[in-house]
Amino acid sequence: MSFGTSRPTHPLILDDIRGARKMLSGVARMTAMEGSRYLTQLVGSPVHFKCENLQRTGSFKLRGAYVRIAGLSPEERAAGVVAASAGNHAQGVALASTLLGVRSTVFMPVGAPLPKVAATRDYGADVRLHGQVVDETLAAAQEYARDTGAVFIHPFDHPDIIAGQGTVGLEILEQCPEVRTILVGVGGGGLIAGVALAVKTVRPDVQVIGVQAEGAAAYPPSLDAGRPVTVAGTPQTMADGIKVGRPGDVPFQLVRELVDEVRTVSEDELASALLLCLERAKLVVEPAGASPVAALLSDPGAFRGPVVAVLSGGNVDPVLMQRILRHGMSAAGRYLSLRLRVTDRPGALATMLQVLSVADANVLDVSHVRTDPRLGLAEADVELHLETKGPVHCTEVATALREAGYTILG
Repeated sequence: MSFGTSRPTHPLILDDIRGARKMLSGVARMTAMEGSRYLTQLVGSPVHFKCENLQRTGSFKLRGAYVRIAGLSPEERAAGVVAASAGNHAQGVALASTLLGVRSTVFMPVGAPLPKVAATRDYGADVRLHGQVVDETLAAAQEYARDTGAVFIHPFDHPDIIAGQGTVGLEILEQCPEVRTILVGVGGGGLIAGVALAVKTVRPDVQVIGVQAEGAAAYPPSLDAGRPVTVAGTPQTMADGIKVGRPGDVPFQLVRELVDEVRTVSEDELASALLLCLERAKLVVEPAGASPVAALLSDPGAFRGPVVAVLSGGNVDPVLMQRILRHGMSAAGRYLSLRLRVTDRPGALATMLQVLSVADANVLDVSHVRTDPRLGLAEADVELHLETKGPVHCTEVATALREAGYTILG
């Protein structure tokens, strides 16, 4: 199959996706389908994870990038390719280009996580750091394409890209033929457009539902307007893989026609979903990749089962992972921060810590405040950061402190 540059906006059909699958044989893995006992109990019907976080390069992006580059003419290949990305697309383009013997240049933001920059270089790309935000990086890549003749590889707005991503949908139907609902994280729309086309053509009864982060939800207003529109302001979300301000023109057509619904999830729900994947499923998933799980956690009764949640990526920066896990544990009631008023005398802190020990709360950090003008001469405030076992345990710890005579200020 080869669209080249002659069909940039031609509607796709199922045969295009089947052709992409043949092209990807031996290149992209058929990723695992794993059941989730916890979510199955929560939803009341079987829930499975389609683990694209275990794909080569750590995300589904290799599929579309390979199909797009493989479809270039000999002249286009000779000119090389260029892409702009903060992570997953960069790595997909780099590896696909190397496998096909095509020179690749990838522009990444100056602040891109070092592991992602290093991985993109290791896959064979010439990495150039430019711009503080992705829009500036994208402009630099497009300018490079104009100046050098290199082919710009868009992350989602091209039929070849969508055809490659659509192979995920074919695999889902084979691995879980009884599926009734598929949840997919949505940024520009390339993945869900391809999955929806593959699935709805074969099984129109299956619901395909998109999930976006509240702070970067371009699809709901675009669907209401009947055309792609740009979200107001700069998209704000920890889920950088779906942090896109405007839907792609090509995927939007397919999403509007084939996708049943696009939902949004909060940052707390994303953090809790990432934590669940790590603790319960032993899967490292980035916030964007965990967005379908966040939708299940936020409204478990809304989906017909069996449900397949596509875990679309696992490339998360370790520093960001640490912050997200802390946030997720806090959202799940696993952290408790308190400020107490105590008598400032020898042994007071030890007595308070004994109460916490009996309540089985783990003290992560403690600090005294003695200089606040609101304090009496013999008073001090103590700030506590505790690790707890959940919301019920938080309540039990607070109750134990109050019963011991401590005033909780906040």
